[in-house]
Amino acid sequence: MTFQESQSKWLKLSSLAKVLLPVLLLYVFLVSISLMGAGLKLLGLEFTQRIIASTSNAFVGLFIGILVTSIVQSSSTTTSITVGLVGSGMMSLEQAIPIVMGANIGTSVTNILVSLGHLRIKPELQRAFGAAVVHDTFNVLSVIVIFPLQLSFNILGRSSNFLAQLFEKSGGLEIVSPLKIIVSPSVNLLESLLGKNGWLVLALALLLLFLALKYIVVVMKSLVLRRLSVFFDKVIFRTPLVGLFFGMVFTAIVQSSSVTTSLVIPLAGAGLVSLTQIFPYTLGANIGTTITALLASLVTQNQAAVAVAFAHLIFNIFGICIFLPLKMVPIFIANKLAVLSVKNRYFPIAFVLFVFLIIPLLLIQITR
Repeated sequence: MTFQESQSKWLKLSSLAKVLLPVLLLYVFLVSISLMGAGLKLLGLEFTQRIIASTSNAFVGLFIGILVTSIVQSSSTTTSITVGLVGSGMMSLEQAIPIVMGANIGTSVTNILVSLGHLRIKPELQRAFGAAVVHDTFNVLSVIVIFPLQLSFNILGRSSNFLAQLFEKSGGLEIVSPLKIIVSPSVNLLESLLGKNGWLVLALALLLLFLALKYIVVVMKSLVLRRLSVFFDKVIFRTPLVGLFFGMVFTAIVQSSSVTTSLVIPLAGAGLVSLTQIFPYTLGANIGTTITALLASLVTQNQAAVAVAFAHLIFNIFGICIFLPLKMVPIFIANKLAVLSVKNRYFPIAFVLFVFLIIPLLLIQITR
């Protein structure tokens, strides 16, 4: 469908349809993201629990964090299993921290999968893939800098233990995600209809994702294009700090950095927001996802859980302090990768397979 055809069809819609259609498409998009995570969990949860428990050293822990989070598409799941192992005494905090750092990298795979919905149109793919991979680039660069410091000086372990003791009796706050309330009934219904078959759930999720993405971009490229551009420029992405704030708040509310960062990928594909605007927003999402986990861990009064949550938060704060002033580095790398995605459309698929599956699996075997 050409832009002129889509604009013509949009003009023929009633005012009510013009309001309801974007809302419906957004809902289908959110359901598809949650359904994809549910399908992958059905396929990989037992494997995830087994492989995390087998962590033998810091390097293995890091690559396991990447691998299992890529499989279940939820850093919260990886962190929760890790917290349980630390709390039971089966794993030390020092062993758990590399897993959490790896989970930070693994969770960004969702963005890249969403960007694949733009494979057919090269300019859209370049913008969408760049916006998706900048999150992964930041997480990898943060690990490259902070992981050696953690190995040498245990900076995350010391600081998180100190804060966990400080907040031990403070109590916490359990936040109910409005996203889960809205999306869960549809996800649970579809799971039941498909007999909780992981492969079928995953296939339906991908189908819904690509359909939703296709028509979200069509709608955004229609009459609302200029109005949306002004809104994003003047409000959400007005300055880097404002973008970071909105990323943090949105993620703290919906309790999923995968969802909040994936939402901006179609916007980037449609040309509504730039890579420079998206970068601080994704950093805020990294903070937001750790805040909700931290508040939940404080409720448990379990010092191990609180320490792991603090380690995750401190790691992201360190990364932001280093790379927000040096934002040109991850943005430059993301732009180069985006150019490669246009030169060869199979590059994004190969990137996902190698970075999130093949390389972690190989390195786990080598470093065991």
